[in-house]
Amino acid sequence: MGSSSRRALVSVSDKTGLASLGKRLASLGFEILSTGGTARFLRDNGVMVTDVSDVTGFPEIMDGRVKTLHPKIHGALLGRRQNPSHRQAMETHGIHPIDFVFVNLYPFSETVQKPGVTVEEAIEQIDIGGPSMIRSSAKNHESVTVVTDPGDYDRVLSLLEAGQEISPSLRRELAVKAFRSTSEYDRLIVKYFEGLSGSGEGEEESFPERLNLDLSRKQTLRYGENPHQKAALYRYSGEKEGGVAGARQLWGKEMSYNNYLDTDAAWKLVNEFSEPAVVIVKHNNPCGVSLGTSVLEAYQKARDTDPVSSFGGVVAVNRPVDQAGAQEMARIFLEVVVAPGFTPEAKEILTRKKDIRLLEIPGTPGQKEKLEVRTIAGGVLIQSSDTTVAPGMSALKIVGEIQPSQAQIRDALFSFAVGKHVKSNAIILARDGMTIGIGAGQMSRVDSVRLSGMKATRPTAGSVLASDAFFPFRDGIDEAAKLGVAGIIQPGGSIRDEEVLTAAREHNMFMILTGVRHFRH
Repeated sequence: MGSSSRRALVSVSDKTGLASLGKRLASLGFEILSTGGTARFLRDNGVMVTDVSDVTGFPEIMDGRVKTLHPKIHGALLGRRQNPSHRQAMETHGIHPIDFVFVNLYPFSETVQKPGVTVEEAIEQIDIGGPSMIRSSAKNHESVTVVTDPGDYDRVLSLLEAGQEISPSLRRELAVKAFRSTSEYDRLIVKYFEGLSGSGEGEEESFPERLNLDLSRKQTLRYGENPHQKAALYRYSGEKEGGVAGARQLWGKEMSYNNYLDTDAAWKLVNEFSEPAVVIVKHNNPCGVSLGTSVLEAYQKARDTDPVSSFGGVVAVNRPVDQAGAQEMARIFLEVVVAPGFTPEAKEILTRKKDIRLLEIPGTPGQKEKLEVRTIAGGVLIQSSDTTVAPGMSALKIVGEIQPSQAQIRDALFSFAVGKHVKSNAIILARDGMTIGIGAGQMSRVDSVRLSGMKATRPTAGSVLASDAFFPFRDGIDEAAKLGVAGIIQPGGSIRDEEVLTAAREHNMFMILTGVRHFRH
């Protein structure tokens, strides 16, 4: 072995593309240093390798826990080629430079996700030598090319096979990727051990002392909320397919920032219901929600809540869209339709509309985020997701003498679920499993009641009114009476609850208290 020969260190857990990598490096004249299972794999595929233990003069010990942590390895990685004192030290101690490093880490994340994995098994998948080699190589990327992603093998080897050098910019790019890989690896280990001491199932969501959000950019968007703002979509790394961020776009131009916000709002609301349901959202508020015996019926009823606002809206369906539903949707301009699927006939109909976007989200519709993250100046706010809607029928508190019918209770629960997804102060009028009028985002609750009546396109008499929070005064009840509301569902808890109930009695309304508030700011 001469000091002038090029050397590559190859030590990987992920064997993807390893045989090709070894053969191509060998054909380029590299001396390949390797360890353990990687060395065996390469030899089995006809690639000559030098064991790291032959370089260090020290065997692998402690079941392979210690093998590459040696000056003859890390000196070969960290030695700066342009530094005379570094070169002298390498020559004095018989250290030959390593020019290329192909390393990836023990599968810690995959191991801890296996059912029944023990702490001891998890600990054994904490890589020590791998991160050390990666960091040493990345620190000295001026001289060393470090590759941690099998997807980059061909990119590097093709340049070498073409007789080209690896440019400083590419070495730096790969070094950044390498540092990112060790950072994410450490984060997963911390998350695992924090989880061992965290709250048990059913207990309140625990909040770590330090929060690291592991996000990967999925796409850069055309612009943000307004054209002068920049925007991008990120997904939680390693997250299974599901949710709006993981939706598969079947048709249409690129989703915008506002499209994603509205689609997410619609998708979360439509999955509150087990029956066929349709939600239409405009500017992050539902303008129409309905249950139905079919997609067609649910869509028609949701659209008819507010036909003006439905134009250009985002539609979410909790069932696959069929031909009849698609034909009705195609009658007006819609920005997005999101559903668990589309029949071939529905897809053929909707893709005739060049400006519509079709998103498919397969899997369990009811998946919910455990934590919600919102930014404020200088930091973020974290809260557990609002997964509660209302108690079951037997747990509802019906106050006063007037008893609602079973149909009215169903409408009350339906409207209360809708109200959870409407900006506060939120008032929902509903009848027969469809919204009649929605009052959203007003600074006073009584104004939201008035607005719900103003937005109604069908008679409000006999409807049920849902409020996302308690009524602070009786004026909201008095306004509801002017609309002919038959009864009200609300959390209760005001110091004036008795005054509010008295108003309901005077107007011959039933009153249901849930004890659950649903502010949405």
